[in-house]
Order: sequence, then C-alpha cells, then structure tokens
Amino acid sequence: MTFQGWVSFKKHAAGFVCVASRRLVVPNNYKHVCLFSQSAANMAEEAKKLAAYAAVDNHIQNNQVVGVGSGSTIVYAVDRLAERVRQEKLNIVCVPTSFQARQLILQHGLTLSDLDRHPELDVAIDGADEVDEDLTLIKGGGGCLTQEKIVAGCAKHFVVIADYRKDSIALGQQWKKGVPIEVIPMAHVPISRTIAKRFGGEAHLRMAVSKAGPVVTDNSNFILDWKFEHAQNWKEVNTAIKMIPGVVETGLFVGMAERAYFGMEDGSVQVRDPPVN
Repeated sequence: MTFQGWVSFKKHAAGFVCVASRRLVVPNNYKHVCLFSQSAANMAEEAKKLAAYAAVDNHIQNNQVVGVGSGSTIVYAVDRLAERVRQEKLNIVCVPTSFQARQLILQHGLTLSDLDRHPELDVAIDGADEVDEDLTLIKGGGGCLTQEKIVAGCAKHFVVIADYRKDSIALGQQWKKGVPIEVIPMAHVPISRTIAKRFGGEAHLRMAVSKAGPVVTDNSNFILDWKFEHAQNWKEVNTAIKMIPGVVETGLFVGMAERAYFGMEDGSVQVRDPPVN
C-alpha cells in the first residue's frame, strides 16, 4: 500500500557561512558534508509530513474525538488536521498528550478537551522513536510517554506516524538511546539498579540540556533511559518493570498500535499492520 508524496524535496544550501558580516571560505569537503546533512534532514522532515498527512487523511472523520500525540512528527499531523477542519467543516474534538500537544491544538484553533470530558476517543495519532516488525514501539524520547500511553489506551484505534529512520526489524536496531522509563524522583537510584540487575544493560537518569539537573516530565517526575543489551520478550519485560515500586510508566508500547505509517525516502508512504497470529 503506497501513498505518493505532495511536496518536493528540493532545497539548496549556501556555499559559505556568515559570521559577524564576514564571508568565510568553506573547504569543498566541508561543503559536501553540509549539503549531505541538510539534504538528509530535509528528506526526513518531508517523510514525517508524508506519514502524518496519510494518517490524518485515512483515519479522521467528522464528529470524532481525536488523541493528539507529541513530538516533531505530530506537528505535521495537526497542520493537516486543522487544514481539513477548515476546508471540510469537520466537527473534531482534540485531547492532548502533553503541554506541547495542547499548545499545538490551541495555536491551530482546534477544539481542546480532556479525558474528564471525553474519556473514550475514536482515534489517537502519535509518533514513535522506533517501531519493530510486530508494531512494538519505543516512545518517550520527548519525555511524554505516560500521558501518551494513557491517551492511546483510551482510543478505539491507535495509529503511529514516523519517518523511515524509525523503522526496525527489532527494537534497538535504529534507536540507540534506550527505553525511557518515567519514575518517582526519590526512587530513581534503586530503580536503575534493579533494572540493570534483572534485565542487564544500564539505566541512566536523563539530564536536561537547557537547565541544570535532570529532565522533569509534565507530571513532575524523572526519566531513566534504559540501554538494554539484547532483544527481550517486551511484553514480559514491560510488565515486570512496571511492577518495580516507584516506576510510573515505561516507553514500551506493546500490542497497542494497530497501524503504522512510514514516510519513505522516495516520497512514498509504507503502511504496516500487526502480524496476524
């Protein structure tokens, strides 16, 4: 199943860098690296857009309550959703999975709600850090895993959107940052030790970039990133980790997604459904 892309990939990089209004000559080999990096980045962004548009066009209908995920790919989904609401006069209610998602909904003039008023959703659309061949996901690179899983669990249909870099045969093939685990702050040390002892690998406290200290989630908790050493029975591991006192939620989404859309390098969209047991 393939959807053709809407937007051209073409962009051009400048052959020089300007600093303090002075032109600096850049070596040819550096120019090639810059052009390649920019081209790859542009291609990935276009792929995100293709996947997001395909999912919104195939799963959003009038009079629906929609769960809105978090992350860079969901920006394109909200763009397309708002466009369809305007053009087709759709009646859509949106439930966010994070502060970012809430802001996107408001900025686009969409109807904002919550699980108190709409505890059952028709569909939830969200991104992923990695998707394996069974549609098991790693999510939480942006720190919103708990609310993302709650919203996905309340939806009749959970659809994933991603670019080609997130597509893997097995978890850990592409995503090297580990499985995010949201924890109560006071418990992060004993939890990290327990995970390493029972399942191998290492679980490190995620540190913030633009503030001193650790990343703090929308729920005022910490995040551990568990870098596992080998493939696991993810359903069993997910359950076992959640039973550790102090663990709030894991970034393992097992048996939840019913379809994934991958924007590809050639401008097409590949669709994956779970394997039939």
